Amino acid sequence: MDTVPIRGRGAAENPPNRFERLHYDIDPEIPPDADDPAPDTQFFRDATRSIIATNDSPDVGFSASINPYRGCEHGCSYCYARPYHEYLGLSAGLDFETKIMVKEQAPLLLRKALSAKNWTPQVLGMSGVTDCYQPVERRLRLTRQCLQVLADFRNPVGIVTKNRLVTRDIDVLTELAGYNAAAVYMSIPTLDAELVGVMEPRASRPAARLAAIRELADAGVPVGVLTAPVIPGLTEHELPAILTAAADAGARFAGYTTLRLPLAVAPLFEGWLDRHFPDRKERVLGRIRDMRGGRLNDARFGTRMQGEGVLAAMIGDLFALSRRKAGIGDHGPGLSTAAFRRPGGVQRGLFDDIS
Repeated sequence: MDTVPIRGRGAAENPPNRFERLHYDIDPEIPPDADDPAPDTQFFRDATRSIIATNDSPDVGFSASINPYRGCEHGCSYCYARPYHEYLGLSAGLDFETKIMVKEQAPLLLRKALSAKNWTPQVLGMSGVTDCYQPVERRLRLTRQCLQVLADFRNPVGIVTKNRLVTRDIDVLTELAGYNAAAVYMSIPTLDAELVGVMEPRASRPAARLAAIRELADAGVPVGVLTAPVIPGLTEHELPAILTAAADAGARFAGYTTLRLPLAVAPLFEGWLDRHFPDRKERVLGRIRDMRGGRLNDARFGTRMQGEGVLAAMIGDLFALSRRKAGIGDHGPGLSTAAFRRPGGVQRGLFDDIS
């Protein structure tokens, strides 16, 4: 039975978890109802004892990162992080965007990690897996508290987000930027608000993201744009317009990735195309295969972010040309650890900023 779109959600199904032998199916005798309300989001305490994750990938710009949340309510249909939910015994589908793990102790754990004698100051990425400014952050403020810890230590941070909520923390980001220790990358894969509404249903719309770039730039916070992911056959033609609009808003640097569909993400994205763009489905999937050696995903380091072949080269050339015409640099600022310190005496109260 074909699934129908669920208002405010990127996925419309919960595919089986590859690690679990049992799973549940919707009763095929019950017809789907597009008017049914979207499933509520549930939040669970994550009792993790560490907050800094490390990686050895040459494809990302940092080797250590912080993620205050697991799962993401933004509901991006293509999100490469969806399979991580399977390690929790959940589905990469609706579970990923409706069952969010909250690391309540993230600020405290971060302070402890940075205070350790064996901590080597380095750039920390935020949103390395899921967006640190997803909707619940407005209420819980865990990302803000983590930024305040980073400001106390003057430890550099690079943030990637799709949410204008990042501008709430301009005061802390400006403080860090004064030590060349902060940069924000706003992700804008399309300027089409209608497309964003079905592809990234609970993320900020494109105009709001451009406004966030402008606010950050005006405040002196280094800010750039990520045209990520580029979806061949659906969004690659927008690269010149996105980069021009971002530059006009104050973006100083830019990067891109092309769509990758690891594990359970591939069938979920295929289902999304069936629901929203059935006429373009085969063209989009065919172009992805052209860039991924005949597959929908190629996980090899060095190729997974941009792909290979003629089409991948064309997208890369279009991005580079559009970036140069827009007057945007191809690299973010070289963040510095020179001002790092381990503060003594009275420090900010962990929950002083909660209201």
